[in-house]
Amino acid sequence: MKKYIPIALLLVLPVLMQAQVVYDLKRCIETGLQQNYDIRITRNNQEISDNNMTIGNAGYLPTVDLTAGYSGTVNDVTQNLSEGGQNKNNGVHNQLLNAGVNLNWTVFDGFNIQTNHKRLKELQQMGELNTRLTIENFIADLTAEYYNYIQQNIRLNNLKSAVKLSKERLRIVEARYEIGAGSRLEMQQARVDFNSDSSRLIKQYEILYASRISLNQMMAVDKVDQLIVTSDSTISFNQFLNQEEIWQRTLSSNSFLLLAGRNRNLSELDLKTAQSENYPYLRVNAGYGYSRNIYNTGTIDKQNTLGFNYGFTVGMNLFSGFNRKRKQKNAKIEIENKQLQYEQTTLSLKADLANMWMAYRNNIELTNLERENVETARENHEIAVERYKLGDLAGIELREAQNSLLEAEERLVQAEYNTKLCEISLMQISGQALSYSGK
Repeated sequence: MKKYIPIALLLVLPVLMQAQVVYDLKRCIETGLQQNYDIRITRNNQEISDNNMTIGNAGYLPTVDLTAGYSGTVNDVTQNLSEGGQNKNNGVHNQLLNAGVNLNWTVFDGFNIQTNHKRLKELQQMGELNTRLTIENFIADLTAEYYNYIQQNIRLNNLKSAVKLSKERLRIVEARYEIGAGSRLEMQQARVDFNSDSSRLIKQYEILYASRISLNQMMAVDKVDQLIVTSDSTISFNQFLNQEEIWQRTLSSNSFLLLAGRNRNLSELDLKTAQSENYPYLRVNAGYGYSRNIYNTGTIDKQNTLGFNYGFTVGMNLFSGFNRKRKQKNAKIEIENKQLQYEQTTLSLKADLANMWMAYRNNIELTNLERENVETARENHEIAVERYKLGDLAGIELREAQNSLLEAEERLVQAEYNTKLCEISLMQISGQALSYSGK
């Protein structure tokens, strides 16, 4: 039966390869932008803002209503005549039927209509900015998780190497023990170290699995546990960013800053709305209708009316209990508040950029330092292994060399990942997160 196993593996291998999906960062982002639920909800909200941006919603256009109605009265009528007599009618039933088309149009409302149109335009642009902000946050989070997945894969490979080295050490010790050249204590210690490394490897598989689930969830993939193979195997970052250039881009492109500016514009429009009450208003109306009156008493049996009616109203509020002045005063204070919030946001971004820039430069230096450490630790480990095979080095010293190598590799991948996170944050602050999608 054993000779059939390689053939079975060849048959199963294509199926296993199909189950694995190869992703680069661009493909992950494109998939997420199409399927992620938060982005789809935000885009729907933006569509609502776009739909609201009409001249009719602003109040430029008239309203036209088609109406029809019926009403009736049933009364007992007593009439006292001047001659002294009396007419009395019980159960008098009068009816009225009407139908018509009516037009109402506010021609001028103290520039309030124009202000409403500008407000709707601002809200539309804020909807676009909110969508952009959601997309930028998503791309930053997805990029961070993508490189976290690579980081966990690197750790997995490092631990696999550690297990492999521990297994080789255990094999050597067992061989020495069998020929009487080694102690049982050394063999037991080698076995403990091998089991310890194996345990860490098992836990790393769980961490890698959780990262894969998170990545699939962010992309809104139906099969959240699908296997993912990344086209990148290392964590690369841009170490040539310019702080001044990033700050200038922040001032012109940061979504939070742009939203703060839009909120300030809305406050200015609120002031114009309050000031519109200082002006008169002009409204026109017109209609065309038909009415039919049906009488139960009197000399007229029925009366039909068909015709056109029109009119206009001019008015102006002369006194509103000082409320008009109060609204305008509060609107000016609100403008000042929005300006202060804009300046506060600018200062906060400057502080965030300064902190992130320091972390970015420090982590680049740490990465370069840890790369040197890894090379040194790897060379030391190779020397230790050779000496151990010759019996010139104790097992505990070999274990120290192995741990030093693993720790150096761990510090290196952590420094590389931290530098990448700093880069992502700097790109996000400066409104350049979309560059990760290739757009």
